[in-house]
Amino acid sequence: MSARERWLQRYAEAEQAGRIRDADFSTLSGIEVDPAYGPHEDSPDEADEHGGWPGEFPYTRGLHASGYRGRMWTIRQFAGFGNAAQTNKRFHDILAGGGGGLSVAFDMPTLMGRDSDEPLSLGEVGHCGVAIDSAADLEVLFDGIPLEQTTTSMTISGPAVPVFCMYLVAAERQGADLSKLDGTLQTDIFKEYIAQKEWLFPPEPHLRLIGDLMAYCVEKIPRYKPLSVSGYHIREAGSTAAQELAFTLADGFAYVELGLARGLDIERFAPGLSFFFDAHIDFFEEIAKFRAARRIWARWLRDRYGARSPKAQQLRFHTQTAGVSLAAKQPDNNIVRTAIEALAAVLGGTQSLHTNALDEVLALPSDRASRIALRTQHVIAEETGVANVADPLGGSWFIEELTDRIEADAERLFDQIKDLAALEVPSGNHPVGEMTSGILRGIEDGWFIGEIADAAFAHQRALEKGEKKMVGVNSHTDEADADDQLAILRISHEVETEQRAVLARRRAARDDAEVDRRLAAMADAARGDGNMVESMLDAARAEATLGEICGVLKREWGEYREPAQF
Repeated sequence: MSARERWLQRYAEAEQAGRIRDADFSTLSGIEVDPAYGPHEDSPDEADEHGGWPGEFPYTRGLHASGYRGRMWTIRQFAGFGNAAQTNKRFHDILAGGGGGLSVAFDMPTLMGRDSDEPLSLGEVGHCGVAIDSAADLEVLFDGIPLEQTTTSMTISGPAVPVFCMYLVAAERQGADLSKLDGTLQTDIFKEYIAQKEWLFPPEPHLRLIGDLMAYCVEKIPRYKPLSVSGYHIREAGSTAAQELAFTLADGFAYVELGLARGLDIERFAPGLSFFFDAHIDFFEEIAKFRAARRIWARWLRDRYGARSPKAQQLRFHTQTAGVSLAAKQPDNNIVRTAIEALAAVLGGTQSLHTNALDEVLALPSDRASRIALRTQHVIAEETGVANVADPLGGSWFIEELTDRIEADAERLFDQIKDLAALEVPSGNHPVGEMTSGILRGIEDGWFIGEIADAAFAHQRALEKGEKKMVGVNSHTDEADADDQLAILRISHEVETEQRAVLARRRAARDDAEVDRRLAAMADAARGDGNMVESMLDAARAEATLGEICGVLKREWGEYREPAQF
């Protein structure tokens, strides 16, 4: 059976099963379009595995034969500010406005595993996301939002596991069946050491926690994706598209090695790995990057790690438009940038998408800016026709050549990471694979930091010389633009005052002796080699705070200090 025939069979099966949307699949002028297009049957490229058909290994052209005809991408708006009640209201507005899922942004104290009343939290509570101190805050955050029926993504890495435990407690208090929860937890700690710098512990204990979470979700919450491997922050730090792709997939391979080292079945845990990519402004390069990502992941998972089922080989990813591409000057241009980047993500086959607001370069998005960002996705989905055909740019000479080029560049970077592994295998309590060893050595030596810094410097120099253009910044500037003023969202200091007061009341109302017992049990678990999720979940049920839980682990494992680089 040819590739074309296999694709036709899979599409027909989707139709018969009722998995094709009830929609008009024709152009604005009434021309009916096919679900996918490819080489003619007598073409020598017909059976070419390199490109293939949608839903065909190595999934260059998408994961499903039906593309978005079967299921649209999830419109998932990233939101979080102030306290849990304020963000809860924004969540309800997003869902009422047509959002298909929620994505939680946390404030800096939460991202660093600190309570709102700690000295280092002063002035930061609720400013870059929502403040979360205990499971009670998660209850308020999702009040009136049935977690059993809502996919929820949480963008947090260092304290991801304790925050996830608090999320489970909130779901329990709603009466939800935890086995039915669906969503994504970022959890990816490698990208923190490489780019974002929000870590708590040294790499080994972080990996231990991630392995525990992977095992727990495979067994208890099979629909939930416990690990979203993030390239977004790598790209925002200044990497090239190929570096974003290579470093992110390398991190993903390391987590596969972690799962295998824990004795987990790759066919069960690999589908729980998802990815988070940046959609930057170079339209065709981004589309090619996404296509190359699927191809590389499928081949490595099959040929190197032994995954046999399509679900274990397929790369699923969320996309966010590039925050670093936004400009404070002429901010209305950011609407255009975001629309172009979102379109690239869709044409690249993303499973879910967040569109940035025009004012995010200045502050958290206002209601109006968030609504424009949301409607940008609605226009793409409902007016442009791009969802009618799977991989509509597949077969374009330029797109295929660019996909091949980015793939080749990424493979060269993989070779460099493997070369780092050959220098020294890091010590630790768990066996590690070649990619894991290379990443740990690259973090220790500052190799990743240096590669990204060189790329960021080259791009900045090109902007300053005018070789690369940015409208309103070094091109088409206008003196009148200096008078443009946006009404931006400002977080009142009262949010911090109230959050600290609420935290004090909750501490006073809880059973401190029970909290101490459960924290002590968690410390015992940290000294052993059993799965830590249950003991952490018990601590969250007793209303132990995030700072208390992370504080126990810091005392057991120590805190990470980045080596000085010169």
